[in-house]
Amino acid sequence: MRPIARILLLAAASLLVSCDRPATGSAGSTATNGGTITAHFSPRGGCTDAIVATIGEARQTLDIQAYSFTSVPIAQAVVAAKSRGVKVRAVLDKSQRTERYSSATFLKNHDVPTYIDDQHAIAHNKIMVIDGQTLITGSFNFSKAAEENNAENLLVIRGNPELIKQYTANFDKHLAHSESYKP
Repeated sequence: MRPIARILLLAAASLLVSCDRPATGSAGSTATNGGTITAHFSPRGGCTDAIVATIGEARQTLDIQAYSFTSVPIAQAVVAAKSRGVKVRAVLDKSQRTERYSSATFLKNHDVPTYIDDQHAIAHNKIMVIDGQTLITGSFNFSKAAEENNAENLLVIRGNPELIKQYTANFDKHLAHSESYKP
């Protein structure tokens, strides 16, 4: 098996993720300073399942930033979290106003506060912060195409409070200039 090593600069924090597995369709987990980073790769590498399972762990808060959000299983997991009493907020790219299918309308119709960030050429973030303790990030768009067709990566990062604070601050900054989604 060939090792995969990538240096990631995540909000001024350098993390080295190393997995002893082939890149396509695999997952690996690495411990870092008391926390963990789990890597997933597509196509068909379980990224959607990892996101749905991690959303299922949410008990208090779920903040989402997404460029493309069209995945039915992920949208359903978000609504289920809201139904469990989790405080959910979604900030989406302006393209979600005009997508043929977008989870923006689905979320809004299920009383999930949904906002559009139209202050940038593209609001290309793809993150979720769960309970202020878990971060999901990577190139993986929250879409069926990302799971089934694209070469994407996804990290689930747990136990790195300083990094999660930086992502939360960035989420709050974008939420502040976003407008409520109107279908």
